[in-house]
Amino acid sequence: MDRLRLNPLACGACLVVLAALALPAMGAAGPRIVSLAPHLTELLYAAGAGEYVVGASEYSDYPPAAGDLPRVGDSFRLDYERIVALQPDFVVAWESGTPVASIARLEALGLRVVVLPVRTLGDIVAAIAELGALAGTGEMATTAAGQLEQELVDLRQRYAGREPVRVFVQLDDEPLFTVTGRHLISEMVELCGGVNVFAGLPGLSPSVDLEAVIGADPEAILYTGTDQNPQRRWSKWQDLAAVRLGAVRRVSPDLVVRATPRAVVGVREICDAIELTRERRHEAGIDGHGPSGDDARSPTGEN
Repeated sequence: MDRLRLNPLACGACLVVLAALALPAMGAAGPRIVSLAPHLTELLYAAGAGEYVVGASEYSDYPPAAGDLPRVGDSFRLDYERIVALQPDFVVAWESGTPVASIARLEALGLRVVVLPVRTLGDIVAAIAELGALAGTGEMATTAAGQLEQELVDLRQRYAGREPVRVFVQLDDEPLFTVTGRHLISEMVELCGGVNVFAGLPGLSPSVDLEAVIGADPEAILYTGTDQNPQRRWSKWQDLAAVRLGAVRRVSPDLVVRATPRAVVGVREICDAIELTRERRHEAGIDGHGPSGDDARSPTGEN
């Protein structure tokens, strides 16, 4: 693996930093790894490489052991001196989340950067296997990846052919943000037989106005925010199918937003919510046909 290739003029500063920071103990001989995103940290642990992670980004809190790792910044600002001081054999970056400029600067400091695309459920499986190969924990990673893949196959088979349910995914309250068909959450919804009413919008997580949501008339609303009772927020719009059916549900953001093995638990939460909507729809004598996402109004803006 490539070692540090530092600018000689900067070596004095680096030595000061190295002296000031105590390097974490390693459980066994292996590559020193720094993670630049919480989901990448979790993926490294899933791949059996947790003991080799010597630094991680803010909000890396799962598994619990990750909470004790030295912090190296967040998605917007990295602590380059600390990363260098940790002497990683490689740094794991997120393709669509780590700024290109940050990756370039790390490489200019002589660090090896591994950039992983993790956008789909299949990407999660592949990332576990790849990280295991990089860390020398391939056997453990292959087992974990295989188990996750089988769980996803089982869920797809279980919900294949179910009656479609129109779903609005609500990421935030003011303004309203949702997800398009390119987002991981939308894939989860589709696996469960749901139809994302805003799947056809551009981007990844655009903002939408209230009128667009009302026009789409979702039968289920899946909320990923902090309000523990999202049904209360929507109760004033009694004409919405989701409100009439009592199908406004909160799902854990860590389970559906982070692309990690726990996503399979998030899929089950989403499937349970959509299945409950089907049951209530049948009880109400509703045939399940209505306006599709293409009939919804345009969003007011986009992320």
